[in-house]
Amino acid sequence: MRFSSNVKPYVLLLIVGIFLLLGYVYFSFFSERLNRDILIDEDQKRTNLSQLVFKSRVRNLVSPEKLLYKQPSVLVGRTDVVSVTPWLAPIVWEGTYDPVLIDNIYKPMKLTIATTVFAVGKYVRFLQDFLETAEKHFMVGFNVHYYVFTDRPDDVPSVNLNQGRHLRVIQVPGSNRWQEISARRMEIIQTTIERQIRREADYIFCLDVDSKFHARWGSESLGRLVAVIHPGYYEQTHDRFPYERRPASTAYIPMDEGDYYYGGAMFGGYVADVYTLTKVCWNRFEEDTRNYIQAAWQEESHLNRYLLDNKPSKVLSPEYLWQDLKAKTKEVKVIRFSGVIKNYAEVRPNV
Repeated sequence: MRFSSNVKPYVLLLIVGIFLLLGYVYFSFFSERLNRDILIDEDQKRTNLSQLVFKSRVRNLVSPEKLLYKQPSVLVGRTDVVSVTPWLAPIVWEGTYDPVLIDNIYKPMKLTIATTVFAVGKYVRFLQDFLETAEKHFMVGFNVHYYVFTDRPDDVPSVNLNQGRHLRVIQVPGSNRWQEISARRMEIIQTTIERQIRREADYIFCLDVDSKFHARWGSESLGRLVAVIHPGYYEQTHDRFPYERRPASTAYIPMDEGDYYYGGAMFGGYVADVYTLTKVCWNRFEEDTRNYIQAAWQEESHLNRYLLDNKPSKVLSPEYLWQDLKAKTKEVKVIRFSGVIKNYAEVRPNV
């Protein structure tokens, strides 16, 4: 392109600037299109966490206009229990939150909650009660995707699900050892997050199937990384906890360390955070296996080691993991989720 000698220098600079701007816009537009439209092989996506894309994202806690609720107080509340951890994560008890307020904050977000349960072997018998009570009490008003892992897909019961709630059955191998089933749970959840859950859900809860819901379990439980305090040890000091105490194990916790004893029957949070948890725990389990050692309580031992190093952002009280065989205590005002009474010798392939 040639320019007349009569063109002023500043006009020439302006023309050059326009061309550069148009070039930048063109490159940026098509670069974005390429990045969005190119399909990446699934094996490539699974190489490490930084390459995975997750549906969940951080959101502001916006309260609807003109919503009336009881004024909160910094002086009046539960005084019989501790409602915050030393690292300032909330411990959720009845009476520490306003269910109307918190539901009105979270429900407009149109969240999807993934929920995994393992119904392997005879444990499939607990699935109907689990699902039917979940439909009454668990994340009511939210989109929920149940992922049922079982070696008996034909025995999965037909349960009427509310609008926005779906059930997917994923067949997994059975085993003659319940310890193996327990240990492989972390691996299977990790793989399922990679393959589908990360595209479909904002949060995930991993729950035991031999349990029932008895009361509200809602948006108050949502958090980045969520754990539950085991009902059998919340009154004990950490030297009494059944942590893995052998230094040879990657789940090892010394006698003078520990926060709470977390139940393996429930963990959850952002899908990305739970993915990291399951991946680390499974890798540590494999390392133990190579060294011919099995942690005292399989995945629960590895979960407790992980959560000691990576503090949960929200802790659920024993209301969210009780045991039917245990009498309710004065601190527990509401039992929300509880393990049912069963004959382990009868339902487990080995004891």
